[in-house]
Amino acid sequence: MEGGDENQENRAEVQTVCAGVIPGLPNTELKKLLSFKVYKRRWFVLVVLCLLNCSNATLWLSFAPVADQSARYLQVGLEQVNWLSIIYMIVAIPLSFATSWMLDVLGLRITLILGAWLNMFGALVRFLGTGISTDPAARFPLVMFGQTLAAIAQPLVIFTPAKMAALWFPDNQRATANTIASMANPLGMLLASILSPWMTQTTGDIPDLLLAYAVPACIICFLATVGLRSSSPPTPPSASAESSGSEPFVQGIKLLLNNRAYLVLMLCFGSGIAAFTCFSTLLEQILCVQGYSNEFAGLCGALFIVFGIVGAGALGLIVDKTKKFIEATKINLSLSAVACIAFSVVSLMPQQKVAVAVVCSLFGFFGFSIYPVVMELAVECTYPVGEATSSGLIFVSGQVQSFLYIVLLQALSKRLADSPLSTCGDAVLSWKVPMLVLGGLTCAFSCVFVLFFNTRYRRLEAEEQATYRTNTINSSTPESTPSEGKDPTD
Repeated sequence: MEGGDENQENRAEVQTVCAGVIPGLPNTELKKLLSFKVYKRRWFVLVVLCLLNCSNATLWLSFAPVADQSARYLQVGLEQVNWLSIIYMIVAIPLSFATSWMLDVLGLRITLILGAWLNMFGALVRFLGTGISTDPAARFPLVMFGQTLAAIAQPLVIFTPAKMAALWFPDNQRATANTIASMANPLGMLLASILSPWMTQTTGDIPDLLLAYAVPACIICFLATVGLRSSSPPTPPSASAESSGSEPFVQGIKLLLNNRAYLVLMLCFGSGIAAFTCFSTLLEQILCVQGYSNEFAGLCGALFIVFGIVGAGALGLIVDKTKKFIEATKINLSLSAVACIAFSVVSLMPQQKVAVAVVCSLFGFFGFSIYPVVMELAVECTYPVGEATSSGLIFVSGQVQSFLYIVLLQALSKRLADSPLSTCGDAVLSWKVPMLVLGGLTCAFSCVFVLFFNTRYRRLEAEEQATYRTNTINSSTPESTPSEGKDPTD
């Protein structure tokens, strides 16, 4: 079902050959000698995951950059339009545990293909609800239903980078692969921030916008269904990949909840995810009060994501070489808190385009860059718990806090009777208090993380021990040929 028969046959064949070269070698040690191979197919798996992650993010943020036009076309208020984004958080919370179980038990292939089909159906239902339905009253319910299907797909996609990197990539490429796959999500947010304002000049352009997002979702579903043939390569790329997800799911959850370092990471980084979600969802509504256009808000969102991707790429390469996960996370999380506070101040000032753009860029550069590093750090401090379980609980924490933050910020906002600078249309809200509260929360959780988080790198320690034992066997059997670093064609 997941290519397991193919993998077992390949492993048996290689074991037979090696047994002839190294007679009497124990099975467990033989596996270690066979374990350090990588396959070119891993790049296709990475590309499919990136495309799927990107597509799902565009569906999530389709309406936020054009909240005013969406509200008028769907004949609802801005609060209902915000629920098209909030539904992602609500759906993800109960489904996250099921997704973690699926990844660690059923495997990568089934999880990704199911996510691709849900993502495609969600995109199609959204388009059909606006492009075909002639009843205006039916538009919002149909769009919300499609958005819910896409929201169900999100945990199936966004939990996967750490698992994919552990199963398919060697230890010196794991953080980079995780970074590439994880940053595909903000890349989708970037595309939505640019395409939505550009394609929606009038309210009647909404159906065309949703069609533009539905077509790629269909293509990606085809690639995932046809191209993903197995959950893992025939032989593992690292010592830890062989035991990936070795702890039973329920036992893994218990271990996580008793791991003090992990709980601090889950709470503090979950707050960071919530801050980024609030920023992406409410950016246009915050800036329009001070007279900034939708196009400028889209530009700020684009700068936020572009600099985040640049920062993530640079930090991923650095961490792959240095393995300094803790230092990188503490420094960048602290700087992102400072950038969030700065945004809370400058976003309340009119005619400060340069300052707003610079602060958004810095917020993205320091904030987004730590996401893939934290996913790797979560695995390091919880090994041998499955990667999907450790990264999944952090995502759940982020979604719960995101929902609470958005509800809190909306409750703290106040309707303004008059705002001469506003480009928001009829609904004009004051975001002064909510923004200051957001900056304070981000700062508080960053301080908690810096002061109280510390851990061992359990996965790296296990790999060093396995490598040492393998090298000992190799030195005693000169006839054997080391296989680490090979890249055989499938």
